[in-house]
Amino acid sequence: MNADTISPRDAQWREELRKSRTAKERTSIPRVRMGELPPDYRITCNEEVNRGLSMEEAVTEAQRCLDCPDPQCVTGCPVNINIPGFIKNLERGNFHDAAVVLKETSALPAVCGRVCPQERQCESKCIYNKMKREPVAIGYLERFAADTERISGEITAPSRMSGNGRKVAVVGSGPASLSFAGEMARRGYDVHVFEALHEIGGVLKYGIPEFRLPNEVVDVEIRALSEMGVKFMTDCVVGKTLGYEDLVQQGFEGLFVASGAGLPRFMGIPGENLVGVMSSNEYLTRVNLMGAGRPGWSTPVIRGKRVAVIGGGNTAMDSCRTARRMGAEEVYIVYRRGEAEMPARVEEVRHAKEEGVQFLTLFNPVEYLGDENGRIRAMRLQRMELGEADASGRRSPVPVEGDIREIGIDQVIVSVGVSPNPLIPASVPGLEVTRRGTLIVDDDTLETTLPMVFAGGDIVRGGATVILAMGDGRKAAAAMAAKLDNKHELAISK
Repeated sequence: MNADTISPRDAQWREELRKSRTAKERTSIPRVRMGELPPDYRITCNEEVNRGLSMEEAVTEAQRCLDCPDPQCVTGCPVNINIPGFIKNLERGNFHDAAVVLKETSALPAVCGRVCPQERQCESKCIYNKMKREPVAIGYLERFAADTERISGEITAPSRMSGNGRKVAVVGSGPASLSFAGEMARRGYDVHVFEALHEIGGVLKYGIPEFRLPNEVVDVEIRALSEMGVKFMTDCVVGKTLGYEDLVQQGFEGLFVASGAGLPRFMGIPGENLVGVMSSNEYLTRVNLMGAGRPGWSTPVIRGKRVAVIGGGNTAMDSCRTARRMGAEEVYIVYRRGEAEMPARVEEVRHAKEEGVQFLTLFNPVEYLGDENGRIRAMRLQRMELGEADASGRRSPVPVEGDIREIGIDQVIVSVGVSPNPLIPASVPGLEVTRRGTLIVDDDTLETTLPMVFAGGDIVRGGATVILAMGDGRKAAAAMAAKLDNKHELAISK
């Protein structure tokens, strides 16, 4: 966004806002702090920990925005949200208009406001960082705008072109798929989303606990897509229930593959087959999507009293915090690097510590020990230290010779990464994959090696954030639509 794209009305608004407060007055406002449930209460329930902003807090925080001539926050956002536009609407009290601006580019604003790593993206580009001040709380404000619209009940669907009669199919219903579906529906396409599980939402439902992202929030965003005309089919495994040739025969002209990376990785150490050792994918899916531990649900799940979670990412934090809510008395995070190297969000680490999770950094499991019944009873940990930096710039952990300790546990949740589901590449001839099993795509268009089949999200990246997956969805939609429009224009000209 630049000066040439600002409407006269926007320009007038900005002039009024600049007169209302000086830059000095704006920079003197401290960054807002969001309220949270107290730790001793929140580990007893699944209620959302972050409580959101009040109207007064949101307006005051919006006043901190300096309305930069060249807003780098927008470039830091993978879906290029008009951040100054929605924030200035909040400052004026135009909350509904703020939500409308968000939905011009984002299909999931209430989701992004909760789970996106804003501190590494839009907020990291805020001009306040150069002033050695805390950036504008863009994520908090995005959440406020989306929540305010949802609570009001006056939800405005994004503008949509008239239908063009062309059908496109989407595999999976996670953030990349939902973003793609919204963009294509907006362009007038008939979009059909095929989901293997019994609920729509993908990782937003099975991977992220409700204490961080309530299902109600996800469902509202999905309903908005349904109202745009997107059709959702559950319990349909493309590659098994429905083949690629079936989709072609049914008249689908394009396919977007975003089936995620649901194949868990393990470390290949002794004892991983013991009862009580599971992946974070399995654990979180049982609890989040299948109701394990909730009244009226029969899904079984192990309820360990002394639980170790292996890993240092957001999924590891979700797992250890879930274990506390499932009744674990002692929960450990075991991570082979230091806390400063953890990929998890700082807020998630803080929340885990507040909830009683113990951090064993610079340790790596080398063996799990079982009892006479084949159940895990202990783990052996190798102390590590950071050595020289590797090719990525991170210092590599190396073992401290002879420093091994044993800790008693009765459950291990492994969260050391995931790999793409191999079903789609194996069942669709012409799709090429990398050594890691991810689909090979064109960097500019995200088209795969099979014409008119595009892909994005974790099946391309191998594991990334919600907002990066959404960015892939937008990018693939623009490229597919351009290609299909050109194809039909050529057909008409002939």
